[in-house]
Parts: sequence; structure tokens; C-alpha cells
Amino acid sequence: MSIPRLYLDEPLAEGAEPEAAPGQAHHLGTVLRRGAGDRVRVFNAGDGEFAATIAHLRKDRARFALGARLRAPAAEPDIRLLVAALKRDAMDWLVEKATELGATRIQPVLTRRTVAERANAQRLSAIARGAAEQCERLSVPRVFDATPLHRVLDAWDGTRLVVAMERSAAPPVRAAVTGLSAPLALLVGPEGGFEGAELDDLRRRAFVVPAALGPRILRAETAAVAGLAALQALAGDWA
Repeated sequence: MSIPRLYLDEPLAEGAEPEAAPGQAHHLGTVLRRGAGDRVRVFNAGDGEFAATIAHLRKDRARFALGARLRAPAAEPDIRLLVAALKRDAMDWLVEKATELGATRIQPVLTRRTVAERANAQRLSAIARGAAEQCERLSVPRVFDATPLHRVLDAWDGTRLVVAMERSAAPPVRAAVTGLSAPLALLVGPEGGFEGAELDDLRRRAFVVPAALGPRILRAETAAVAGLAALQALAGDWA
């Protein structure tokens, strides 16, 4: 039987007895059928991962007894994802896969052809946390509320933003990111693509790096996964 991994957003140290986050006690007791004395692992990006046992478990409350640290905290490349908000099932799937691929931030954006008007950041954050627990990450990406693209761009911090531009004269992604390193971000537009005015606005931004993701037309979620994998392979922790 595998040992559950649980993310806790509070300081962790050997000998500490942190409380479970909301929902974790129910999941442990009702879904996983664990009880007091059973082994778990708890982790976060700042303190690492610790062996632990369930010291107390009842309904919606649990407390853990932390043992030795199993993994120390480690730096990870800052690879961000901006994606035109998708319908619920596709967005849920994408957040899970982006977490597995090491995205550090996930920002849904609203464009003129976006198919969804909002994204539930709280639900998506829970999906990201669950994916991080499953894929052995120590960190959990931050997931933001859907925001109009122009507002995100106007407030951008200057990090190089690789923009997947369909059917354009943009160079292949390998050529586009040659010589670049993290922090990097990827922007993927909606199913119908960016409108001309949006493309013009993007090209005017000094931090934008146009890139092509191959000769085929990809669904937005496919393009986001392919683009993240390419950035990790070329400039991230797959390099």
C-alpha cells in the first residue's frame, strides 16, 4: 500500500505536530481508509518532505507527528503558464498536467475568443495540490483568477513570454528560446486563435518571444502541454 503524500502550507520540522489542511482528514479517513498510527509523508517547497504518522484523525480534523526529513528543499526553474481560459473539464485536466510538468504559476487569461468567461481558482488550486502530491513535487503552482489578457500584459514583470502563434512566420520554439533560461513563461491562446489586434499588441511588447509549435493545429490544452514540455526540455529542469 502506497504512502500518501500531503502538502501543508505551514512550517515543517522534525518533531512538529502540524494540523491537516481542510479536506485532508476526510480524504485520509473516508477515501484512503487510514487511521491513527498509519504512515504518511508531508511536504512543502520551503522545508522539504518529512516522514510522518497520523497522530490523531477524526472526521474533519487530523494531526501529524513528523519524523525525519526525507528530502531537502530544492530550487526549481520558474516556468509559468498563461492560457486562454478553457471549459471546466479541459481546464481541470490542463492544471493537473501543467503541475506535473513543473509549471510554477498558472494564469488563465480572457481573450476575445476565449470559450470560458471565468475559472474557479480555488477548485483549480485544489487540483494542482493533488497533482503535486501524486507527482513527487515539493512545490504547488499558484493558480490565479482569470484576468483579461491586456491587464496581465500591462502588469507583466518583464520575464520573457513565449507566445504560441499559430499559422505565423514565428520561428520554431527551439530556435525561439535558444540562449534563454528561466524564468520563462508560455502563453497559449484560445481555440480560435488570437485576433489580429491581440497579435499586434503582443508583438509590440519587448518581452514577447513569438514561437511556433509545429505544423499541426493543436487544441489549446494540447498546445499548453506541448509548449511546457518544450520549455522544460530546452531551458528548464529537463535540459
